[in-house]
Amino acid sequence: MRRRRTATRTAKRIATTLPMYALLLVSAAVILFPLYMTVVDSLQTLDKLLTYPPDFWPDAPQWSNYRSAMTDIPMPRYMLNSLIMAGVITVGQVSTSALAAYAFAFMRFPLRTLLFFVFLSTMMVPWEVSIIPNFQTIQRLDWIDTYQGLTVPFLATAFGTFLLRQHFLTLPRELKDAADIDGYGNLKFLLFVVFPLSRAAMATLAVFSFLQAWNQYLWPLLVTNEPDMRTVQIGIAALQAEEVQRTNVVLAGTMIALLPMLVLVIVFQRFLVRGLTAGAVKG
Repeated sequence: MRRRRTATRTAKRIATTLPMYALLLVSAAVILFPLYMTVVDSLQTLDKLLTYPPDFWPDAPQWSNYRSAMTDIPMPRYMLNSLIMAGVITVGQVSTSALAAYAFAFMRFPLRTLLFFVFLSTMMVPWEVSIIPNFQTIQRLDWIDTYQGLTVPFLATAFGTFLLRQHFLTLPRELKDAADIDGYGNLKFLLFVVFPLSRAAMATLAVFSFLQAWNQYLWPLLVTNEPDMRTVQIGIAALQAEEVQRTNVVLAGTMIALLPMLVLVIVFQRFLVRGLTAGAVKG
């Protein structure tokens, strides 16, 4: 009898979860199929790429397409520039957001709530509105074709402050009281207590910051004139202009530019889920 009940509960659980997993599997297939076809087409010859119906598996993978994408334009230099730009922006946004979020979450000062809402209101202003003032500032500072010009306008973000503040509010207030009794100052409490307990949220912000910076196209195009200072997204556009008749090479270059982002998301996906849900229950 007990075995029958166990089997019945197991069957009910499978019947309940199976449709959910089937839906997730179908959704994943729909989302990943374009990426899969990009990989396949990047390994095809041009004749195979233009055939209909398309091949869903390369019979003779053309790895030379990737070599052409790396050599037809200075792709390694572009990727290095993007890596430096994205790394600096990521460190800057995480640092400034953590400091601002700590102030809004743990410190008491006049007009704190009003200032926080004013801070958040900047998120409603389209980034395009600030392009001309930022460009004029960079130009007056003589930062054209420099890493400062690529990174300084993006070292602070209201979104990062909001994300970290929401997470900091979930930390027990008793930790701050105990730290005050032990003689911890604000900076020491932030470094040795808040940071270790907020690794998931900070990793989430770091991933978002890096992906956003890596995908930038318009701003690097405006503030760089020298080819050696171009970023990888501009490089892909240049490759597309140069290889008009070789779509397979362009797709290979796209996959090269996409690879660091895929690795980053795969490695930090656990932190992404935990970081996005950690502050969902505290306002």
